[in-house]
Amino acid sequence: MPEGLIVKALSGYYYVKPQQNDEEVPAGQPATIQCRGRGIFKKRGESPLVGDQVIYSLTENGEGTVEEILPRRTELIRPPVANIRQAVLLFSVKEPDLSLILLDKFLVHIEHAGLEPLICFTKMDLLRAEDKEDTGMREAVERAKKLYEDIGYQVILTSAELDMGTDQIRQELNNKISMFAGQSGVGKSSLLNKVIPGSDLNTSEISMRLGRGKHTTRHVELIELEGGGYVADTPGFSQLNFTQLGVEDLGSCFREFNRYSGGCKFRGCTHLHEPDCKVLDALDNGEIASTRYKHYEQFYQEMKDEKRRY
Repeated sequence: MPEGLIVKALSGYYYVKPQQNDEEVPAGQPATIQCRGRGIFKKRGESPLVGDQVIYSLTENGEGTVEEILPRRTELIRPPVANIRQAVLLFSVKEPDLSLILLDKFLVHIEHAGLEPLICFTKMDLLRAEDKEDTGMREAVERAKKLYEDIGYQVILTSAELDMGTDQIRQELNNKISMFAGQSGVGKSSLLNKVIPGSDLNTSEISMRLGRGKHTTRHVELIELEGGGYVADTPGFSQLNFTQLGVEDLGSCFREFNRYSGGCKFRGCTHLHEPDCKVLDALDNGEIASTRYKHYEQFYQEMKDEKRRY
């Protein structure tokens, strides 16, 4: 039976792109096969996901059935997508203003999922050189860029309006499955339309009354790139919670902590109050940013509070 890649899931159907080098793919077959999943998946509590490599069979009416899900490299629950290698995190510098605590929350989830983050600060065109307040915001953006680059993340400054940073992003997307994600209203769809010409994705203006954008993306879909690779267009987020993450895993999701945590006196050190904690020593020495550590404390408390509720 042929193999393929699920590139879209919608209303109970899975749209499978046949593997081009598979000799069993008949000539003249459509670009994607509309498939249903086998009933056995539901009995097992499994579900095919966009990004899954699958084995499928063809039915007489030209549709197909997903017979088997091949082993996954990665799996995300929200959004539901598999085999993503890179997460492109989009955060606007204005409308809405840059939120580093929300960025750090995204990074925790992305690190825990085993993906490589690529941070993009969007809407740089809104920071006008002649505006004093915007000048201060631009300086804050530059400081944030340096902070995350020092930690080891790649940061790209972008503007869909000015076509700024799009070539650099496009280069980073080649030959891998990537996911674009970020707070609603940051211009994700607008930037994707620049990075992938002709994708014609939906866009909307941010709702200033609510302080967040409307969700314009309704389903997960893989968009094929000319240079090889795919991008998963995923629904925007307005909030994230830590129900899928154990409190003991939080420290390892702060990349800079891992440089020091191996030297902590106690195994399972929380990096909050233990003696001879090398992470706390690094914080005192200015080797770990106080803003990042403050977010770690907040997330730790949030996770403890959620655990009590459940």
